[in-house]
Amino acid sequence: MITSILVANRGEIARRVFRTCRELGIRTVAVHSDADAGAPFVREADLAVRLPGNAPTDTYLRGDLVIAAALKAGADAIHPGYGFLSENADFARAVIDAGLTWIGPAPETIDAMGSKIRAKELMAAGGVPILSVDAEAARAEDFPLLVKASAGGGGRGMRVVTDPADLEGELAAAGAEALSTFGDATVFVEPYLPTARHIEVQVMADTHGTCWVVGDRDCSIQRRHQKVVEEAPAPAVSDPVRTALHDAARAAVKAVDYVGAGTVEFLVADAHLDTGKAYFLEMNTRLQVEHPVTEEVFGIDLVAEQIRVAEGAQLGEEPAGPRGHSIEVRLYAEDPADDWQPQTGTVRTFEVPHDVRVDSGVESGSVVGIHYDAMLAKVVAHGADRATALRKLGDALRRTRIHGVSTNLDFLRSILADEEFAAARIHTALLDERLAEWTKPSLDERAVRLTALAAALAEATTATANATVLGRIPTAFRNVPSQPRTRTYVLSTSSRTDELTVSYSAGFVQHDLEGVTVVEASPTRVVLDVDGITETYEVLVGDGWVDVDGPDGSITLTPAPRFVDPADVVAEGSLLAPMPAAVISVAVADGQHVSKGDVVVVLEAMKMQHTITAPTDGVVSELSVTPGSQVESGAVLAVIHVSTSSTNEGTS
Repeated sequence: MITSILVANRGEIARRVFRTCRELGIRTVAVHSDADAGAPFVREADLAVRLPGNAPTDTYLRGDLVIAAALKAGADAIHPGYGFLSENADFARAVIDAGLTWIGPAPETIDAMGSKIRAKELMAAGGVPILSVDAEAARAEDFPLLVKASAGGGGRGMRVVTDPADLEGELAAAGAEALSTFGDATVFVEPYLPTARHIEVQVMADTHGTCWVVGDRDCSIQRRHQKVVEEAPAPAVSDPVRTALHDAARAAVKAVDYVGAGTVEFLVADAHLDTGKAYFLEMNTRLQVEHPVTEEVFGIDLVAEQIRVAEGAQLGEEPAGPRGHSIEVRLYAEDPADDWQPQTGTVRTFEVPHDVRVDSGVESGSVVGIHYDAMLAKVVAHGADRATALRKLGDALRRTRIHGVSTNLDFLRSILADEEFAAARIHTALLDERLAEWTKPSLDERAVRLTALAAALAEATTATANATVLGRIPTAFRNVPSQPRTRTYVLSTSSRTDELTVSYSAGFVQHDLEGVTVVEASPTRVVLDVDGITETYEVLVGDGWVDVDGPDGSITLTPAPRFVDPADVVAEGSLLAPMPAAVISVAVADGQHVSKGDVVVVLEAMKMQHTITAPTDGVVSELSVTPGSQVESGAVLAVIHVSTSSTNEGTS
């Protein structure tokens, strides 16, 4: 039997595996980079081994160091989690060669499914329907096409091509990204079905020939081909289509003699109709990020079953059908309204209600850096039916408190509240179609002003409480009343920056919001009577920020400075780094003329590339970075000076 498991991963999946290990009485070992030394998953492990450095290529992707850590710590098995080395056949072989138990499928199976091209060939031979087109022979009527990395996943190396003239360039770009991310530039194309559903089937198989099909999941709500919302069972699927999906998944397991936990992914057209068609996409030879929704509706622990299979045990009777419905959302440190830019910083507050399942990699005080994926947590709700699970999850997100980094929390709330999503009229292009609607501010103008008033009152009472002299004088007291005290805040979003000014008098008996009475005000809590309804606001006042959690959500406000330091003013036309990042390439030179939309700099952060383009026609008057350099958030990358010819163009 396995007595000690090293998890060759980090964050929430490491914590997830450790949880099951504790329940089974198995000792746990973590590996960690320098950046993760203080992370929750490191503290929760029984033992931890440092992997020197920060970049994944120096740490979590170094299979030799991971295996050495397992041997040093006395582990007798390795669980790869997902991502990193989880689908690396060479790593699996090295683990086995080192005398350790590999908690996953055979290396030969990983090899076969690791190449999406080879996987499609095997599935076709096994009678599983596939999508395919020859890039060199593609005709105009074959478009749109989807370019995909053969060795990858997670949306990396993936491009949608609608114009045949763009295919060659997109193939090259996808290949370059695939090489950078997966070490393999091989790409292929397949027909792109923008309004199809992305549905996957969970399988579990042992070495004794037993195969479970553990239901299906819908993962159609995606951004950049990366999943955002997942649910089980997949809603609005006809019985014939569901049967076909499960049968195809069993055929896929048989085709490669699969062992362990795996997921067979399909693209499904007209899933709600009896005549709907399912096409094989890929087989993930590991545990999926979204496995919790399957666990919730089937009442099983997939990690425990993985360990049992690795120990050579035979699976029992296949779990009965799903009970109820479960929905999961992925909470990211990113800005959906700003091209999904990842965010960094210290998470001052991270609190999610306890009545839902939370698999998280962070906690209050955690630092979100530039080196790894931007996902903070998965929030999962289970209910007797889909509507109940949806309502439960939406309410949990409303009561979630996160401050310190920008997240997609409001975006997730908008998805769950959308009528199309609630009615299960979903497909892989729905997010792009509804993006403008889902990224609208979650709080209306009055709610924002109430939040600003609560912030001002909390700041004022904080100042009074901390006063070293005249502390007994009421807040905002004036010897000669003339004007009320005012406080101005900056509320910044990706698309705009608003200034909010609120005013109040001594004792808070007067202020500039009609129908509002101050019931209670302290440094951490403000209670308002709003048109006869009591509203409570929890407030945390910091150095240069005020976090407010109210009945409709959370906001962080920045007190506006009364005076601006000239050193903080950047030149007009400056292009600023949106986050800490590495400079991958610089496409311009000092003095070069550029047109609006021309690429200036390409950055890389959190395993994603970000292209900075010229906002207008002009001349590069200053270039502050070179390839390979590291930049902080807000750093000036370049300055584009609008040329006279550009501003006069088209005049007479």
